[in-house]
Amino acid sequence: MTPAQTLSQPLKLPNGSELPNRFAKSAMSETLGTIDNRVTEELVTLYRTWANGGTGLSITGNVMIDRRHIGEPQNVVLEDERDMELLRAWATSGKVAGGQIWMQLNHPGKQSPKMLNRDPVSPSAVPFRKELRGMFATPRALSGPEIEGIVARFARSAALAEQAGFDGVQIHGAHGYLVSQFLSPHHNQRADDWGGTPEKRMRFVLEVYRAIRGATSGGFNVGIKLNSADFQRGGFTEEESLAVIEALADEGVDLVEISGGNYESPAMAKGDGRVKESTRTREAYFLEFAEKVRARVSVPLMVTGGFRSGQGMAEAIESGATDLVGLARPLAVEPDFPNRIMAGELFTSAVRPIRTGIRLIDNMALMEVSWYTRQLGRIGRGKVPRKHDRGLLSLMEVLGVMTSRSVRTRLRAGE
Repeated sequence: MTPAQTLSQPLKLPNGSELPNRFAKSAMSETLGTIDNRVTEELVTLYRTWANGGTGLSITGNVMIDRRHIGEPQNVVLEDERDMELLRAWATSGKVAGGQIWMQLNHPGKQSPKMLNRDPVSPSAVPFRKELRGMFATPRALSGPEIEGIVARFARSAALAEQAGFDGVQIHGAHGYLVSQFLSPHHNQRADDWGGTPEKRMRFVLEVYRAIRGATSGGFNVGIKLNSADFQRGGFTEEESLAVIEALADEGVDLVEISGGNYESPAMAKGDGRVKESTRTREAYFLEFAEKVRARVSVPLMVTGGFRSGQGMAEAIESGATDLVGLARPLAVEPDFPNRIMAGELFTSAVRPIRTGIRLIDNMALMEVSWYTRQLGRIGRGKVPRKHDRGLLSLMEVLGVMTSRSVRTRLRAGE
């Protein structure tokens, strides 16, 4: 088959619902909420643009389950029905062309910057490495009742998402956020029922999954984004990740998205210039791990990170290693390219590594993430995204916006 034919195939999920094609928009943190973390029209416009551009499954960026714990200024928080009208508009916009839209649910845990949260929480009171301690406070260890309360919050947010018309939710279990922290022996050094062994570290994500299932209907999709590994000494390993995926598959999870890394080792934000040749040839960063998953379970898989050409995307599907092509940055600059590929165009993304020349910033991928986030804002305002960065000028623009948002957030909180 041609790439257009391969990528145009529908995919049936375990609960019986169907995706119209193999293009999936992976979660990117849009930071398009209000300063007090409410839904905006920009999100409606952004997701309508992706839906009309041919994306079969859109997964929203971090929707936080607790307004006391957010990862960035202007994250959307979903705790109650106050934004139900706009939530319904957001859900409707994401499926105007026949696709699905899922809401990603998240709790940042310790990955909540000092400028937003002076009292972050985590499974254990493990600080960040030295060079990041100026940005992130040392977390305090969660109590048992607090953990149970967070599980309940995930379930409540999922129920609200279904009420609003979203087709499913994705648990954010990757990139060093709270679910990922529970899974990691580096971050989770507890000796109670929530840690101490791989099985006990797995308990939190399983309880979150079960609580969401209990709070939603049988036709509602529940997926997870999971690290293949943390790429950090003493962290979550590939074998542990495989065990978690097997456990979730046994529970009936509808989709597993594979990613990797965290703020201290950001594999999820690599530029093309920092990957090995075999990965560059196959395009996907985590395709080899997906093949290991496929050998153990039959759950639908989504691999995100590195895809750039229609040919590379089609080859990944045809290999059987993944069922969906997960896309982020390419859709931030060319939101209509799924339609172009399915129409037969030979497509290669304009995405390229962004470099400021400042090693610490480039290694942390701050410019990579922030610059593409800015393009989401342009799309949400009805503008055409830019395809090329301006190096240090872009960095200064991004830092200015982040500082302004943080100051306004803290002033609103009365600090």
